[in-house]
Amino acid sequence: MYSLKKQQSGFTLIELVMVIVILGILAATALPKFVDLSGNALTASKAGMSGGVKSAHSILVAQKAATGTPATLDVTALAAAITPPGTAAATGVQVKINGTTYTVPTYTDAGCTAATAAVGNTVLCVGDIP
Repeated sequence: MYSLKKQQSGFTLIELVMVIVILGILAATALPKFVDLSGNALTASKAGMSGGVKSAHSILVAQKAATGTPATLDVTALAAAITPPGTAAATGVQVKINGTTYTVPTYTDAGCTAATAAVGNTVLCVGDIP
């Protein structure tokens, strides 16, 4: 005859615990990739600003067929290359990223070893924000 035994369906406690453990392991391995997003954004902003100043220097050299100074980099091409425009400083061009001022270093030699010491120094090379 027929059995009066009920059939139960569902997950056991052990199955549920195993799923939670596996999800925890996946979350723990993925989380560090998303934690330092602000640091990565700042690094990218610094590289972008440095690239803008380098572009401004290249534009100035191409248009005037001569090298410029940090002041002429500031006045001539930075308004088009980066927003907000940078300002001339003795050691390079100062730019703002999220309200913090950084200096894109400029150099008086093509090998980027002799830093400019005054706003009037001739710029032959533009470096990256450290």
